[in-house]
Amino acid sequence: MLFLSDGAKKAIELLKSSGNEAYIVGGSVRDMIMGLKANDYDITTSATPDEMKKAFQGFTVIETGIKHGTVTFLYEKEPIEVTTYRIDGDYKDSRHPESVEFTKNLHNDLSRRDFTMNALVYNEDDGIIDIFGGQNDIENKIIRAIGDPKKRFQEDALRILRGVRFASQLGFEIEKKTKEAMIECAPLLHNISKERINVEISKFLMGKNVKKTLLENYDIIGEIIPEIKAMHAFDQNSKYHIYDVLEHTAIAIENIESILHLRLAMLFHDVGKPKTYSVDENGQGHFYGHAKTSTEIAKRFLDEYRFDNATKERVLELVKLHDTPIELDRIFIKKRMNRIGADSFFDLLKVKRADNLAQNPEYFWTDKLDKMEELAKEIEAESCFTLQSLDISGNDLIALGIKGRQIGETLNQLLNEVIEERLSNEKELLIKRANEIFKK
Repeated sequence: MLFLSDGAKKAIELLKSSGNEAYIVGGSVRDMIMGLKANDYDITTSATPDEMKKAFQGFTVIETGIKHGTVTFLYEKEPIEVTTYRIDGDYKDSRHPESVEFTKNLHNDLSRRDFTMNALVYNEDDGIIDIFGGQNDIENKIIRAIGDPKKRFQEDALRILRGVRFASQLGFEIEKKTKEAMIECAPLLHNISKERINVEISKFLMGKNVKKTLLENYDIIGEIIPEIKAMHAFDQNSKYHIYDVLEHTAIAIENIESILHLRLAMLFHDVGKPKTYSVDENGQGHFYGHAKTSTEIAKRFLDEYRFDNATKERVLELVKLHDTPIELDRIFIKKRMNRIGADSFFDLLKVKRADNLAQNPEYFWTDKLDKMEELAKEIEAESCFTLQSLDISGNDLIALGIKGRQIGETLNQLLNEVIEERLSNEKELLIKRANEIFKK
């Protein structure tokens, strides 16, 4: 028996007691069969919207998408989305049906869904109902489209990216005919809203199986980010690298924490390499300026697919800086932490580590990165490297008679001397030094 939340139980109970069929459907059933916790519950029912409202009388019902048969049932603040069995009409925009027809037939409803693993239904009386072999596909870790794969993806092209995302999240293989149809229909992704693609690409990147999924589906991802295709089989021709650009990138993504801005940074950090490739007189490959080109490509993607400004700023900074030299030196690290902030500096170390671990093991330098991180943590805890931590303020300088632009210039000079450890961060000494600067 699968676990149902109180809200899901109540909704099914009310619908069934009023003479209707009702089951939880989709991802929640799939996840529980896999031993995972269901995050939310969707219910499919033979009840029409009017019949649902009648069954749910006395409870709060939100008419979420009642035209298409969907309402949200609220039970003790838990929202449960409930949708009438339906048959979709023609799809004209590769995403939404032109019309929907309500039906009393469960098979008709499940036939329109994307993958067999998402077409399972369950209630406590009937158990699991599996019309299309979804349980077997889950057991064998296979993503298989229902019916004709090409038709499924022509109806709704977002299903193509959903398939890739599920492969990354669940570690499943995409069945051969399903994969062929996904590749054939991939150009239809250009009809999908930028925001929906943003969501699917982000979830794909956060998956536990992202490396394998990217390498096996680069041609589909490449429909969204064309430069990805050029990275495939692009030999770096360098003693520092044993993988082509795409393999290196895939390994680097999986080497970093599953945090969106970090994984986006690794996806794009070398995307400019094919455009900047050159060979020296010794036959060695170089990618001069690739960080700048990669940053430009990343910016175009992040802008087009409407990522939030905070994510864009963090990703672009990391891509831009990922290849800059960094020294195991206290003053150098304090200056870098001052320039980009402590959080960004620690992120940069993570990026450099992930990048290095995707290179030739003969040139790993993670031991040095460990020491840099340890030193940076000491600096963050004990040292002054920002104006906010300087033991003197603009008001103190005004009291000395310093005015206007000279206030900021003086504070910055004091901070620089403190960072370089030529001056202690003690108020009395800072005031004395400020006076000297002012008199000059």
